[in-house]
Amino acid sequence: MIQALNSAMDVMLGRDPGVVVLGEDIGYFGGVFRTTDGLQRKYGEHRVLDTPISELGIVASAIGMAVNGLRPVAEIQFADYIYPGYDQIVSELARLRYRSAGEFYAPVTIRTPCGGGIRGGQTHSQSPEAIFAHICGIKVVMPSNPYDAKGLLIAAIEDDDPVIFLEPKRLYNGPFDGDPDKPAVPWSAHPGGEVPDGHYTVPISKAQVVRTGNDVTIIAYGTMVHVAEAAARSLGLDAEVIDVRTIVPLDAQTLCESVQRTGRCLIVHEATRFGGFGAEISATIQEHCFWQLQAPIGRVAGWDTPYPHAFEWEYFPGQKRVAMALEAVMSAS
Repeated sequence: MIQALNSAMDVMLGRDPGVVVLGEDIGYFGGVFRTTDGLQRKYGEHRVLDTPISELGIVASAIGMAVNGLRPVAEIQFADYIYPGYDQIVSELARLRYRSAGEFYAPVTIRTPCGGGIRGGQTHSQSPEAIFAHICGIKVVMPSNPYDAKGLLIAAIEDDDPVIFLEPKRLYNGPFDGDPDKPAVPWSAHPGGEVPDGHYTVPISKAQVVRTGNDVTIIAYGTMVHVAEAAARSLGLDAEVIDVRTIVPLDAQTLCESVQRTGRCLIVHEATRFGGFGAEISATIQEHCFWQLQAPIGRVAGWDTPYPHAFEWEYFPGQKRVAMALEAVMSAS
């Protein structure tokens, strides 16, 4: 996924002279996860800019660039650090098109690594997608594989509206089955393992059915897509697994069509359960699929606590927790 994201920015920097990349340590150093490695050497310091350690300043600068005709791609080093820039995102970026009646717009893409998997504890492991999903005027994207990561990032950069682009750091170098004692599943075992060179897009606002089935619908995004698949395989269930991909705008049609057919639904995400985006998905399913449901909608999520460093793998919704929830959904009536 690191290579796919790097390729997306490389393609767009080469195609559009208005595209600029900015963030902490993203130029000379190539980013803490190496996602921007080599881009400053190729395109120069005026296109790939190292910034001061100021998330508010990064976002505000990107807004100013965008209003004046550029397409900035701003990196926030960790999603946990995005909050100093939150006021600029909510009060300025998200509202600009609306408050100007369409006279101005700000095509800003904000990339940021999210989630756990590197034992980063409370300050390097958060999944804040629900916070941004609540804000009207911005789109929120989280890919689960390299093909989607590149295609969605290019689509985000080309979009005239602002996009929060969340990158699950646990997937940067390959997916996991959700069990630390098992090896990573090779990308070739999943759709999107191969990433074409050059320009292509994956449409924002469209979910993807990554595994077809008739017994139950599992809805997930990011890292949890792979955990959900592994749990379904471990039980031998004929489960349909849907990768949300775009959190906002949500592809409710694809989700509801699946649940109306299977009659059962489990939602899985890494972020804390209370107020998590899974609750919004659950409400959407309830409103549109009530008469087809054969069991209550299930949810598996992170604990409702600050991110625990010592119990990282217990905090993750792993295979065992997802499998137990699937068994409960399948046995309920």
